[in-house]
Parts: sequence; C-alpha cells; structure tokens
Amino acid sequence: MKTIAQLTFIPLYTDHPKEQVQDLLEFVAQHEVEVDVNYLSTSIKGDTEVVFNLIREIYNTMALEGKKFRFHVELLSPTEE
Repeated sequence: MKTIAQLTFIPLYTDHPKEQVQDLLEFVAQHEVEVDVNYLSTSIKGDTEVVFNLIREIYNTMALEGKKFRFHVELLSPTEE
C-alpha cells in the first residue's frame, strides 16, 4: 500500500523563505518517496510508514531548529501500487 501526502510548508518571520523551502525539498529528496513539486505544495508518495515518519521528521526538525512555520499536510486515500 502506498500513501500520498500533499505538503505545504510556509516559513514565517524570515527574510529568506525560498531558501528554507529549498532546504526542505532537498531533505525530502533524501528519502524513499516519489516527489512532485508544484507551485504551492509538494506531493510525496511512498510506503505508508515512510511517509508518516517523514512528516514527523520534517516537523521535529523544523521545531528543533526554532523556526516559525506553518506546515499543512493533506493525506489522500492509499493506493495499491
């Protein structure tokens, strides 16, 4: 079973939001998920365990770095592929 998640990361109170988004995309690319970058969000698709662990890891990493952000996650129905 594969899970699809649509992620929207919005850096707050920063002069360099594009850099923070780019760093996040590079971080996501290091994981075993398919990545589809769109204008306002990024979709990831992979094994359910991997997707949920990645979401938690993104959140924890940003929180530990003391960054202020909004992180929207939308989950789609699982697929069989």
